[in-house]
Amino acid sequence: MKKLVVLILFVGCVCGSFAQKGDGITPEMMNKIRSSYKATASDKALRNAVANNKIQSLALNLDNQNKYDTYFSHRVNSRGITDQKSSGRCWLFSGFNVMRSEMISKYNLGAFEFSQNYLFFYDQLEKSNLFLSEIIKHIDEPLDSKYNEWLLKNTLSDGGQFTGVSDLVSKYGVVPSTVQPETYNSDNTGKIDELIILKLKEYALELREMKTVKKAKNDQLQTRKVEMLSQIYRMLVLAYGEPVQEFTYTLRDVNGKEIVTDTYTPKSFYDKFIGKDLKNSYVMLMNDPSREYNKVYEIENDRHVADGANWKYINLPIEDIKNIAIASIKDSVMMYFSCDVGKFLYSSKGLLDVNTYDYGSLMGTTFGMDKKERIQTFASGSSHAMTLCGVDLDKDGKPKKWLVENSWGASHGWQGHLIMTDEWFEEYMFRLVVDKKYVPESILKYLEQEPVMLPPWDPMFSEDVD
Repeated sequence: MKKLVVLILFVGCVCGSFAQKGDGITPEMMNKIRSSYKATASDKALRNAVANNKIQSLALNLDNQNKYDTYFSHRVNSRGITDQKSSGRCWLFSGFNVMRSEMISKYNLGAFEFSQNYLFFYDQLEKSNLFLSEIIKHIDEPLDSKYNEWLLKNTLSDGGQFTGVSDLVSKYGVVPSTVQPETYNSDNTGKIDELIILKLKEYALELREMKTVKKAKNDQLQTRKVEMLSQIYRMLVLAYGEPVQEFTYTLRDVNGKEIVTDTYTPKSFYDKFIGKDLKNSYVMLMNDPSREYNKVYEIENDRHVADGANWKYINLPIEDIKNIAIASIKDSVMMYFSCDVGKFLYSSKGLLDVNTYDYGSLMGTTFGMDKKERIQTFASGSSHAMTLCGVDLDKDGKPKKWLVENSWGASHGWQGHLIMTDEWFEEYMFRLVVDKKYVPESILKYLEQEPVMLPPWDPMFSEDVD
């Protein structure tokens, strides 16, 4: 018994000595850390200020305030500001804002708006089908395989990107907002998303059990999948209303004068008033300095529709993207645009400027990572889609600042818009979707490359959800 006690004490001492030599904060280390902080009078005053106030307010750079300017040398005209409310549908609002700008200009309309609710219904149904289809496709893999883990962690969301707009519009068409208005749950998608996700995860386990325990054939799994989607459809109808299939509508100009009255399907309405081939007319451009430029990349399984297109883009230097964007704006054509909108956002003025806040001086340090390093360390990535609609050029034709039409309501920012300095644009802009006619042939030729396939869990490609 004494030997056992001695052995236990010995092991405890050895373990203790190992712990002292490990990575934990030792008393000696803590003393050194504590002694580095000098509690001067100015430090105490600063501590009191930081502890009791919003950090952004304290870091607001007053020397930068006189640079705020709302003049733009080139701007695409639009009427009305949309509001996605408490939903992550920025990708859909941004895609529609590009389309409605062209329609407003073509027919001299007022604040015309497409129904986001109509197309979002199909987005959620299509994504549910995509999830269940992928569950079946990977059904022979372990539940904790990398792919199945990704599927179950990314079952469904209300976020997305432009290929979702192009695939969904091409498949289901569009309707005016007055034909299928928003509901409480389309404006506030969190709870219904949560319930559908819960049901889809339950269905995923059921499908796996059908295959592994009951030895179901693929056609049986597919039959059951349709039954599952019927339940999802019902849940969507309860939350968003059943999508309209035919409607009579009067299009009026900005003065209320009737242009045309007719009966349409959602697809015939799109064909008559927009009629653009969304799948082949646009190209997505990316500025990601962590990857090789002048290459085409594709993200595996990053799409909204099972029979649709994966997200594919050309990675370009920022100057090339600027020149293309300027060409589109000069021709009065808006563009789908995404960025890391939360960085240095001065909400009350709608300003995005890397010099708006001086966090370094406040905290007595520096924050020195560049765009590439922020991407590599997951410190920055695209978080929100908007519509690029303006640029202010200097006498040499170089951009000084940019304007985006946002979808957070007319009272947010500057008249519903955000103003970006050119420096901010370089640091936090990520994606631009632009009509191919504004892209030089030398760049379009990159699309002939075999895309570099990236995994769906690549952290750079989270969906635009704000």
